[in-house]
Amino acid sequence: MKRPVTLKTWKRQAVALAAVALVPVVAGGFVLRSHGSDEGARIFQEVMSLVQNRAVEPVAEDSLYAHAARGLLRNLGDPYAELFSPEELASFSRESLRGSYGGLGVLIEQQGDTVTVMKVYPNTPAAGGGVQAGDKIISIDGESAIGWKIDKVSDHLMGPAGTTVAVTFARYGLTTPITSRFARASVHVPAVPYTLMLAGGVGYVPLQQFSNTSGEELEQALRELKGRGARSYVVDIRGNSGGSVQQSVQISNLFLREGQQIATVRYRNQPNDVYVADKAPLIAGEPVVVLTDGYAASASEIVAGSLQDHDRALIVGQTTFGKGLVQDLYRLDSGWALKLTTGKWFTPSGRTIQRPRKLLADGRLVVDTATIRADSVRGKPVFHSDAGRTVYGGGGITPDVEVRPDTLTRAEKEFMSAVAPKAQQTYRVLNDYALQLRGTLTPGFTVRPEWRSTFFQRLVAAGVNVKREQYDAVTPLIDRLLEDKLATVAFGDSAAFRRGIPQDVQLRRALNLLQGATTQQALFVRAAAETARPAQRAAAATRPATH
Repeated sequence: MKRPVTLKTWKRQAVALAAVALVPVVAGGFVLRSHGSDEGARIFQEVMSLVQNRAVEPVAEDSLYAHAARGLLRNLGDPYAELFSPEELASFSRESLRGSYGGLGVLIEQQGDTVTVMKVYPNTPAAGGGVQAGDKIISIDGESAIGWKIDKVSDHLMGPAGTTVAVTFARYGLTTPITSRFARASVHVPAVPYTLMLAGGVGYVPLQQFSNTSGEELEQALRELKGRGARSYVVDIRGNSGGSVQQSVQISNLFLREGQQIATVRYRNQPNDVYVADKAPLIAGEPVVVLTDGYAASASEIVAGSLQDHDRALIVGQTTFGKGLVQDLYRLDSGWALKLTTGKWFTPSGRTIQRPRKLLADGRLVVDTATIRADSVRGKPVFHSDAGRTVYGGGGITPDVEVRPDTLTRAEKEFMSAVAPKAQQTYRVLNDYALQLRGTLTPGFTVRPEWRSTFFQRLVAAGVNVKREQYDAVTPLIDRLLEDKLATVAFGDSAAFRRGIPQDVQLRRALNLLQGATTQQALFVRAAAETARPAQRAAAATRPATH
C-alpha cells in the first residue's frame, strides 16, 4: 500500500507513541507482554536486582533503567538511535532554534587564540558596517575575546534579531582597532551563492545546502541563466551534505514532469510514503549534468537519484555518501524522548540510498566495504532507468560517468605530510599573506616568483618544518594554493572558482560531454560512447596480434 505525497500534502502525521516496552523502561518499570520473552524478562530482572543490591558502587534505580534503555539502543545496529533525558532534550531543542536567532552575517574561523572573519555575506549587518574578510575579533561588548574558542564567540555574536552587540576588530595594515555596534538581524546564508555562464552556453549552478529557501533560490538561478541564453546546465552538489527533504522534492520537480515519482520512504509497520512531482518542470528538455562526490548526502542523493532514474540528468563524479535513513523523535514519559530510525529512502527504480555501514566498538561508523565498495560497480545490484539505462544500487548514487579528482604527486604528498603537523599555522600564513596582497591584485593576476619566496619565508618563520628543496619541488601546488586564496580574498568565491576550472577534472569532463549535445538523450549517447572507449582500448591491448 502506498500513500502519494506531494508538496501540497507534505506534512506526514507521525505517531508520537513509543513501543509499549519502551515507555515503562524510561518511566521506571519494565513490562513485557510476549509469552516468548518470559525468560529474557526474568534474566533482565535478575541482572537488575543483582546490580542494584550487590554492585560495589550504588546506582539509582531510575539510572539503571536509563542505562538499560541506552544499552538496548546501542545493540540495535541503529547508529542514529538516541535516548534524550529532559535536560538533553532541552539542549537539543535550543540548538534546533539557533537558526531563528539573529546575527551579523559573517563566517568565522578559529585561528590560534583569535577568531577571524573569513566571509561577509551580502545585505547583512556586517556588510553594512564595513566588516572585511580577515578582520580578527578581539573584543565583544567590551570584553576581550582573545583566547576564546569559536563556539563562545559565536554564542556572543548571536542573539534575538533587533538587539545590538559591539564588536572590536583588528585589521591588517591598521594600527588602531575598529569598534562598531551592530543591530542583529535574521541572516540568510545563500544555498546558491552565485551562478556562472560558461563556454558553449552552459549554465553552472552550485547548490551548497538544502535550507528552507533552496528550491526558490535554485529556481531563480535557473531562470536567470535561461534568460542569459543557457542551453544546458550543470548542477553542482559536491560537498552538499543535505538538509530539508521538502526542498529536495521541490528541486527535483524543477526537472521532472508532473506525476513522476521522486522518492519513497519504506517503513516496517506502516504504509510507505511516496513523493511525486506535482507541477510542470522549469527545465524540461535541455541537457543537465549533476556533479557528485563522496560528501553529497541525504537530500542531495534524493535529487541525484530521481533525476538519474528518470533519465533527466547525467551524473558525473564519484559515488555519493549513502545516507538514506529516516528518524522520528518520540516523546516518552517524564520529559524523555527517543530518536529512532523508522524508515529508509529509495529512488524511483527501487534502489536504497543507504549504504551498508557497521558500528565499531569505539563508536565509529564505517562503510562495510566487505559488502560493497563505493568506488566500484562490482557486486552492486543492477537496476534500470525509465529508458533502460543501467543504474546501480547498493547505497549512494553511483555516477553514470565516474571521474576521480586529480591525485597528488609523490613530491606533493611529501610536502603535505611535512606541513600537516602545522596545518593551522600554514593556513593562517596563507590567509594573512593574501590579505596583505589583496589591494595590489588585478583580476587577471598570475602568481609571481617573489610571492612564492615570501610565502616560504613566512612558513619557516611560523615554525612550519619544510625544506626549501621540498617547497621548490611542488611549485604548481604552491601556485594553486596562492592563486585560489588570493582570488577568493580579492574577488570573491565565483571569481576563484572560475579561475580553478582548468584544475577541476570533474567539471571539465562534464563540460566536454555537454559540447554539441542539444538534448538529454544525445548527452547520454555521447557519455556512453566515451565511457566505452577506454574499455575497448584495454580489450584490444589484450588480444593477440595477427600478422
